Amino acid sequence: MKLEALTQSIGEWLRGTGPESDIVMSSRVRLARNVAHYPFVSRASEQDRAEVERFLRDRIAASPVGQDLEYIDVGRLEEIDRQFLVERQLISREHAEAQGARGVAIDCMEQVSLMINEEDHLRIQCMHSGLDLKGVWDQIRTVDSQIEKVVPYAFHPRFGYLTACPTNVGTGIRVSVMLHLPALVITRQIDKVFRSLHKISLAVRGLYGEGSQAMGDFYQISNQTTLGRTEEELVEQVGDVVPVLIDYERRAREFLVRETQQNVHDQVSRAYGILRTAQTISAEETMQLLSRVRMGVLLGLIGDVKIADINSLLVRTQPAHLQKLRGVELDTNDRNIERARYLRQHFEGGEGSRTSVN
Repeated sequence: MKLEALTQSIGEWLRGTGPESDIVMSSRVRLARNVAHYPFVSRASEQDRAEVERFLRDRIAASPVGQDLEYIDVGRLEEIDRQFLVERQLISREHAEAQGARGVAIDCMEQVSLMINEEDHLRIQCMHSGLDLKGVWDQIRTVDSQIEKVVPYAFHPRFGYLTACPTNVGTGIRVSVMLHLPALVITRQIDKVFRSLHKISLAVRGLYGEGSQAMGDFYQISNQTTLGRTEEELVEQVGDVVPVLIDYERRAREFLVRETQQNVHDQVSRAYGILRTAQTISAEETMQLLSRVRMGVLLGLIGDVKIADINSLLVRTQPAHLQKLRGVELDTNDRNIERARYLRQHFEGGEGSRTSVN
């Protein structure tokens, strides 16, 4: 698979077509699996990792699910290409920064991603647009079952699936949703919401998962425990909480429009104006401004802007994407200039040329 082709497309999860996609960017389920009779990645030799990578690559390719996937040898990629896959949510930062034999198999819609030799021998990930945890769970369960028919997983009758990190032992499942919560941030309710989530054993992370900071008011909510509960119970736990968060965010947006409409309109208009005219802009500022514009579109304050376009810009203005689109490596200052140019071109020359602030 040529990564350049991915720069001209967007994954299904970015299209904003799923349920509740005004607030829920994506639903994701990840499974941690290891191959029996091989040491965990952290204790494996270079030869062990190479054998695991070759074994899994061949077995997955021969399975039914493998017919729809294309394999990328991550170990042979340049740093910018590895970062590109991270920005695309197809591999983790840890996978990008690791050493030795490793790879990823992905489908054309970017819903399925199989990371080989990440923290575990195999990380199976499925991701859908909007709030679709049942759909994601059904898909990943099928993928996992097909792979398990040709790969002997490390499994203990008492403890379940054996994983490199003890927090994943048991089901090995991580259920998460990515939420856009700008109104809760503006109304300063976000910390109260997060404290409540921690009390029920749900973790809050940034845009790129564990260890990442929140940018542009985007947050990932996921389960913390995997042992002692079934996969269905953990999917249900997250699924039960998300509608409550959606309701909180919608009420906060209604409050902003009702009580502080002039102030909100000003914030959205300023954000939109800067994105259309800036000569240099950082990735962090871009994320924050796009967050405000995205909220403005959904509140009806900006017309003729598609949510899918804003979602796409959230990814395409990231450092590696910019450089892939431009075709050259850029330092930080040049990236900030190129990012501003790309945004101006989008809003003035493409569909953005017809946008208007109401």
